[in-house]
Amino acid sequence: MRSGPALDAETILTATEEVLRRHGPAKATVLDVARALGVSHASVYRHFPSKAALREAVARRWLGRAREPLAAVAADTQQAGPERLRTWLTTLFTAKRHLMSEDPELFATYRVLVAEHSSAFADHVDGLVEQLRVIIADGVGSGDFTSPDPAATARTVFAATMAYHHPAHAPEWQAPEAEATLEAVCALLINGLRPR
Repeated sequence: MRSGPALDAETILTATEEVLRRHGPAKATVLDVARALGVSHASVYRHFPSKAALREAVARRWLGRAREPLAAVAADTQQAGPERLRTWLTTLFTAKRHLMSEDPELFATYRVLVAEHSSAFADHVDGLVEQLRVIIADGVGSGDFTSPDPAATARTVFAATMAYHHPAHAPEWQAPEAEATLEAVCALLINGLRPR
């Protein structure tokens, strides 16, 4: 059994990712996680009350990592609205494509976990749309954009770019023309937001 520093939630989540990578979401169990950590399954349950809670925490952690690079772009008020929006959309695409190509098995596992825990996915999307809302509202404030409702516009922009961030479209992300097509979509959206 494990000796050394106390077991914490982050250590458990990291071990769970490794177990999921090795066994896949259908076969991975809390007992597998406990074995990987050299602890009893009761030790894992002290931090996560159920297998579902553990899997949801792993999904939320992964989605949070996917959101991290975007937060900096959303907060960068030094960029003009059009460039900031373009950078945010291309950063989202690049981050999702990187996660998929870096570890396709784990990416597939996370697709399953996110589908199981729709509230984690809904919270993730809400966070992304809020970042877009901030960018658009700031663009309206600077005169770069026009929008009577930046929140509604953010939801529309998010929906219009779904092919570049929703996991269902992951097989298309490696296409040679994917980046150029996204750039054309960005240009169309940005031009549509400019004041007339």
